[in-house]
Amino acid sequence: MSHSSSLPGLSSHRFFLRIAGLVIDVLSDDRELRLRVEGAGNSFLVPPTDSDIKVLARWGDLSSERRGEKIFDSGALWQVYSENTSYQFYFTSTTLGPVPYKIARFDREFTSGEVYLHHPYFTRSQPLYPLEYPLDELLVINLLAKGKGAEVHACGVKDSEGDGHLFIGQSGAGKTTLARLWENSPGITVLSDDRIILRREGPSLWMYGTPWHGEAELASSDRTLLKRVYFLSKGIKNELIPLRATDAAGRLFACSFPPFYSQQRLDRTLTFLVEVAETVPCYELRFLPDEKVLELIRAKGRLD
Repeated sequence: MSHSSSLPGLSSHRFFLRIAGLVIDVLSDDRELRLRVEGAGNSFLVPPTDSDIKVLARWGDLSSERRGEKIFDSGALWQVYSENTSYQFYFTSTTLGPVPYKIARFDREFTSGEVYLHHPYFTRSQPLYPLEYPLDELLVINLLAKGKGAEVHACGVKDSEGDGHLFIGQSGAGKTTLARLWENSPGITVLSDDRIILRREGPSLWMYGTPWHGEAELASSDRTLLKRVYFLSKGIKNELIPLRATDAAGRLFACSFPPFYSQQRLDRTLTFLVEVAETVPCYELRFLPDEKVLELIRAKGRLD
């Protein structure tokens, strides 16, 4: 079901998302603005609970919105502005026109915010997802950058022993290929084929699935302990090459999604990823796109 009323205690005017243990409470106080969650996000819906951030969704006329100082431009869909005590995210589309179709404002600590939808662009009778991608991902990235973890460009796999394998790589590195190979193995859960969140809880590092999948469309709200990190590289044979922590940390950061407009949050993200590289064994995985690479990874696990 696509509507948030699929869980007890939720309604068409409120829903709760839990992504990597972070809870987002989204509310509409307008009877004419009904809410829903889209696609893989439905697997991350939870009953009402304490939240990390509360977001109020509203209609608005955004044709004359005053903007603060631009501090980041994605080069495509969205930009970030700074004004007084808030961050403002502006979302535009060439197919709709120059007026933003959505503006999101959050306090500096990302504990509360508001999302305004430009009502001339929408049909009011249809329920909407106010955190439509990429806003949901941007929100989680900023929550993580408060010292709670990091999101990386990776395929994540929970094996039959409950161990987590993280396969890092940019687009085209082979994440989708590996995800599809693992998908056919018994007892395996693919947490995501494109985006994984890493967090420390107590003495352990955990990896979480996210709703933001890739071509294989694999997304799970499950989590598992992070046991090994593999940086993907196409090769002429299957082999694992151990990496020094300093090299691994740089590669992790290159495939992460920090808020580039905040030096403090950048520093927190880098510090966390250095900790990951120093804690978890990291390898370069050169591989051929067949199931033999899975045997190499399983054999390494048995030796460890």
